[in-house]
Amino acid sequence: MQFTVVTIFPEFFDSFLSCGLMAKAVEAGVVAVSRVNPRDFATDRHHTVDDRPYGGGPGMVMGLPSMTAALRSLPRPGKICMLSPAGRPLDQRMAAELAGEEAVTLLCGRYEGIDARLFDLFDITPVSVGDFVLSGGESAAACLMEAVARLVPGFMGKDASADEESFSAGLLEYPHFTRPEVFEGLPVPPVLLGGNHATIAAWRRQRALETTLARRPDLFDTTPLSPDDAAFLRAAPRTRPGRNLHLGLVHGPVLLKDGSVGTVSLTNLDVHDIARVSRTYGLGGFEVVSPLRDQLTLAGRIVDHWCTGPGSRSNPDRAEALSLVRLHESLDAALAAVSADHGCPAALIATSAKGPATLSFAAARELIAARPALLVLGTGHGLADAVLARADGVLPAIRPFSDYNHLSVRAAAGILTDRLLGDAM
Repeated sequence: MQFTVVTIFPEFFDSFLSCGLMAKAVEAGVVAVSRVNPRDFATDRHHTVDDRPYGGGPGMVMGLPSMTAALRSLPRPGKICMLSPAGRPLDQRMAAELAGEEAVTLLCGRYEGIDARLFDLFDITPVSVGDFVLSGGESAAACLMEAVARLVPGFMGKDASADEESFSAGLLEYPHFTRPEVFEGLPVPPVLLGGNHATIAAWRRQRALETTLARRPDLFDTTPLSPDDAAFLRAAPRTRPGRNLHLGLVHGPVLLKDGSVGTVSLTNLDVHDIARVSRTYGLGGFEVVSPLRDQLTLAGRIVDHWCTGPGSRSNPDRAEALSLVRLHESLDAALAAVSADHGCPAALIATSAKGPATLSFAAARELIAARPALLVLGTGHGLADAVLARADGVLPAIRPFSDYNHLSVRAAAGILTDRLLGDAM
């Protein structure tokens, strides 16, 4: 496989290409790496490759003449990729796709980037190695080259080695052990010493599933799982950050249709469906807030029917979900109840379809992992401004750029809970 790296610092790759498996692969001809310096195509005596940006601003921009000439000089550019934070995230699937190419050219930007018209002149795929900023594309290019080269036949000592590494099967890798059998009182797992290859394979698969569930549950979105895998994951012990999270459905104070603040009636379906969301995600509870006593009485009858009445016998699954419901006359009472459950003050997280947001989903996940939180959703036309103002944070709207942003509160509760917890229950 042919890699061509277009860089103004070709010497950056000297060490990378002279040690380890990459050096052996180059020596054996499994991969070939050539380096092309755009400065060699500059026409002025200073070999200038950058210039000031149009429109002003700090820094310099790599220009088109030398970069275009460098690319057009390549006899076999193959697929052209530019390392960029704005690119498609590099993952194992992309690495496998690139490993199937005969040739790959990697563009390493510097300064503030490369003149954007380069994308009009060449078919270029931007690639990102992570959500962070580097001084240039060289270290990212080295990362991409190694990820791709490892999948080229002949690169690994045993091609099967790559099949068992992290992400090769969509999962994180299982833990490894070697001699001595006991080190400072820590033994190797006995199953690895028994010689039963089927049992060892099953143990390794289960450890990979556990590690993925604990650290990267998002990988399950694209990883095929067998019925045995699913059964193991359902039974696997895990931390449950969901227990820190309580959903709250506020019927007052909320915004009414005319923009005033008031109270709206309770809806049977809201209570049922949000209770089921709460149980599915292992939440600490579901707090229903209404200042109207007759509405709380109605809600109490609904809950009693399913939890202790005839509904409990005909539909025990619904009873299990409705048992999470608690009724409160005020938001203060609901927040106090959640705080009492956990023995410490609970955070108040608000939601709004209109914004502005003050708390990202990532920050909210960290908050929920650290302390109890009550996530409140408003009925009617949303939570009153006074509720939003007192909250520790307001989450982003679910569909902020849609021309129709009118989800039911039941749907919003499910979507928000999944964005916050996913499979990390």
